[in-house]
Amino acid sequence: MLDLDKRSIMYLPGVGPKKAEILQKEAGISSYEDLLFYFPYKYIDRSRFYKVAEVTDGMPYIQLKGRILFFDTVGEGRTRRLIGKFTDGTGMIDLVWFKGINYVLDKIKTGVDYIVFGKPAEFGHIYNIPHPDIDTLDQADKVANGLTPFYNTSEKMKKSFLNSRAIQNLQYTLLSGLNWTLPETLPPAVLNRIHMMPFHEAMRNVHFPESVDKLRKAQLRLKFDELFFIQLNILRTSNQRKLKLKGIVFPFVGDCFNTFYKEYLPFELTNAQKRVVREIRADMGSGRQMNRLLQGDVGSGKTLVALLSMLLAVDNHCQACMMAPTEILATQHYATIMGFLKDMDIKVALLTGSTKKKERNKILPAIANGEIQIVIGTHALIEETVVFSSLGLAIIDEQHRFGVEQRSRLWTKNVVVPHVLVMTATPIPRTLAMTLYGDLDVSVIDELPPGRKPIRTVHRYDNKKAQLYDFLRKEIEQGRQVYVVYPLIEGSEKLDYKNLEEGFETFKEVFPEYKAAMISLTREELKRYDYHKGDSEGLVNVPLGIEGIRFSTFFREDKEYIKVSMRSKGFFPVNKVAAEHFNGGGHLNAAGGEFHGTMEEAQALLRSILPLYDKYMVKDKD
Repeated sequence: MLDLDKRSIMYLPGVGPKKAEILQKEAGISSYEDLLFYFPYKYIDRSRFYKVAEVTDGMPYIQLKGRILFFDTVGEGRTRRLIGKFTDGTGMIDLVWFKGINYVLDKIKTGVDYIVFGKPAEFGHIYNIPHPDIDTLDQADKVANGLTPFYNTSEKMKKSFLNSRAIQNLQYTLLSGLNWTLPETLPPAVLNRIHMMPFHEAMRNVHFPESVDKLRKAQLRLKFDELFFIQLNILRTSNQRKLKLKGIVFPFVGDCFNTFYKEYLPFELTNAQKRVVREIRADMGSGRQMNRLLQGDVGSGKTLVALLSMLLAVDNHCQACMMAPTEILATQHYATIMGFLKDMDIKVALLTGSTKKKERNKILPAIANGEIQIVIGTHALIEETVVFSSLGLAIIDEQHRFGVEQRSRLWTKNVVVPHVLVMTATPIPRTLAMTLYGDLDVSVIDELPPGRKPIRTVHRYDNKKAQLYDFLRKEIEQGRQVYVVYPLIEGSEKLDYKNLEEGFETFKEVFPEYKAAMISLTREELKRYDYHKGDSEGLVNVPLGIEGIRFSTFFREDKEYIKVSMRSKGFFPVNKVAAEHFNGGGHLNAAGGEFHGTMEEAQALLRSILPLYDKYMVKDKD
C-alpha cells in the first residue's frame, strides 16, 4: 500500500510536473491523499439521455447522444468562436467553444458518435451548449452512470486542462491504481455499533456514487470521521496540557475581592455570573492551569466577571492583564474597570499601540516591578518590551479575532504559565463550542442583568428602506445616536459593497436637518485598509456635498496626536472652532488643528461643543 500522504501527485498518470505545480498552488493538492480528500461540491444526475427535440430554454444540465456534422469558425480575434453542428436525428443544436479551439479540432472528429453534456442556452433563437463535456460511447459506463461529481476549479486550472472532468478522471485513475481499497480508520466493533459504511466504500461513493442513498451514507461516514478525529486530537491536546502545565495556585479570596464585592459592586450579580465566578475560582485554586472560555451576549456582564477574576489574582500576589483586539475596546474596558474600582488602592494601566513614549516609559518599569497590578491593552501586551513581575491571569477578549500564536505569546510572560480566560460574545451553541474549543472548559453567562434589554438583530431588504429611515429618525428625536457603517470609503471595481460616498447621498434626502458631519480613521484602520499618505486628502470635503450639511470634521490618528481637518460652507467659522478647541487655526471655511488624546475623546469633544456654534448653522445669504 502506498504512503498516500507522501506520494507526490506529480507521479500520478496524467499529471506530471507542470500540472502538479498548478494543482498545488490552486487547489492545495500535493499528494495522493490530498487528491482523495478533494471532495466534489455538487452532483448532477447523468443517468438520463435527452433528445435534441426536447431542449428548451432554462433547462439544467442535460446529456445528449449523437454526432457532429461539421465545424464552423466564426468571428475574429477575441470574438472568434468554434461552432460544431450536433444532431441526434431529432434536431440540431450548436456546440460552442470560445477557448481551446485548436485542441477541440484536433481531438473531436465529425461523423463520430459522442456523449455530450452541458447546460443549454438560447442565442438568436438557436439553442447551444457552450464548452460541453464530450466523451466517446465506450466511456458511457464511466460518465453516464448516474450521479456525476463536480469539483471546484480555478481559471488557471482550466487553462491547464484541469477542469472538473479532469479531476474526476484523476480520482478514477488513483482509486483504480489502489484497486478501490483503502485502509480502514475505525475498528470493526465501532463501525458495527454506529452502523457506518466502511471507509473504502465511502471514498468510492463520494467520488463515484452508485446511488443517492449510498452517497448520503458516504458523506455521513466522512463527516463522522472528521469530527471524531478532531475530538480525539482535542482530547489528546487537553490531556497533555493538563499533565504538563501546572497552574499557579490561588489558595484564598482576599481583601481586594471581598472589599470590591461588599462595598463597590454597584448591583447584585446574576445567578449566571455567580456560577461562572465559582467555576473560575475552582479552576484557579486547583493547581492546574485554567484554560476557560467565557461565552455571553453583549451586556451579560463578562467584563465584571473578568474584573472579579483579576481581583482574585491580585489577592494572591499576582498580576493580571486583559488583551482586546482594538484600541477602542481596550479603552472601553479600561474606563469600565476604573469606574468599578473608583478609589480602591489597585494600580491599573492602559497600554496600546498609540500610548505615548513618555507614558510608556513610566508604565513598562511599573509592570516589571509589580507596581501595576492590572494591565488593559491591545496587541501591545505581547511585545517583547512588556515584562511582568508575576503574571497570574491573562484574559483575552473577542478571542476569535486573535490567532493561536498571538494568544500563546501571553503564556511566555511568566515562568509558570498564567491562568487563561478567553471571552467571546459570538453566539455559538455549547455543543459547537465544545467541538471548536474542546481544549477549553466552557462557561456560559445565559442570563442578562435585571432591566437590561436583549440585543435584537434585524435584517431588512431595500424595499424596507422607508421603514428603516423612519426608525432611525425616531431614535434621534429621542436623543439617541445612530451609527451607520459602510465597508468602503470610496467605490471599488473589485468589491461590490456600498461605499461611504453613496451612503451620504442616501442619507441626504432622509436627514437634511442634521447639519454637521464627522469622519474618523484610526491608525489601525489606516493600516487595515492600506492607506498611504495622501489617500485621505479631500475626504473632509465629501459631506459638504450633502444638502443641509454645513460643517465637516475629519479626525485622522497619527503617531503622536490626532490630526484634525475642518471644512464648512457659508459663514460657519471653522477657524474659530479649530483655534478654541483643537490648538489650530485657518480660514473661515478651511481650518485644521490637532488633538492630544484618544480618538474617542476627540469625537466626544466635538459632539459636546457643537451646540456652542448652533447660531452659525444658517443658510448661505447668497
